[in-house]
Amino acid sequence: MNKYSSIVQILSLACACLIVAESASQAGAATAAPANSGHLLVYRAAKFGYRLSLVLSVDGKDVASLGEGQSYDGYLPAGQHVLVARVAPNRTGARPARETVTIQAGQTYSYTALLSGENLALVRK
Repeated sequence: MNKYSSIVQILSLACACLIVAESASQAGAATAAPANSGHLLVYRAAKFGYRLSLVLSVDGKDVASLGEGQSYDGYLPAGQHVLVARVAPNRTGARPARETVTIQAGQTYSYTALLSGENLALVRK
């Protein structure tokens, strides 16, 4: 019985070490910026709307669908990019926001998406 409990303790400790090591490697990978890139942050305004999502696309590809309290945090290669933010579901016919941004390596670009009347706006901070 004593031998069995020692084996269980050793296996439990090994599993815990693996979990901690994996978490540390994922955290390190998430903070490393790709070479020759800029940091893009897009926040969904607090009064964006109930049961509405903010859909963000970069260069024609959807990169995020943000619900209440969520934001986008990503990196884009240096150069010119087109950001489009739209509402889903779009029950009111709100027009999407479109912003062209020229990303410079090492720079951070921060926007807040908000509904302004019947239009969606991307406001640079």
